[in-house]
Amino acid sequence: QVQLVESGGGLVQAGGSLRLSCAASRSITEINRMAWYRQAPGNKRDLVASIRSRGNTDYVDSVKGRFTISRDTAKNMVFLQMNSLKPEDTAVYYCNAGVFDTSTQLWSDYWGQGTQVTVSS
Repeated sequence: QVQLVESGGGLVQAGGSLRLSCAASRSITEINRMAWYRQAPGNKRDLVASIRSRGNTDYVDSVKGRFTISRDTAKNMVFLQMNSLKPEDTAVYYCNAGVFDTSTQLWSDYWGQGTQVTVSS
């Protein structure tokens, strides 16, 4: 069981920056993977960036060099720094936690409520 709350979305002009925050209800070092996804109207929810419990990171090609995922383990928080924003980055951004339940031997996904990011031309 993991509760996630996102914040930091808003309206920015192309080329601007935003920093998204995700607060988790348990230690993120005990979660297999933390990630950011995004979903535009009519589209599926796509993986943007992820960070594993040991700190390894990965990014979708379209955001490499512009977005950075990071964490503050003491505060149970994960961040997404978004620079050089483009109109195609417009979407609802969701925080995700992937955990392995040792009692059931099953993987589970948990989601935040989402935060809107809008980038104008």
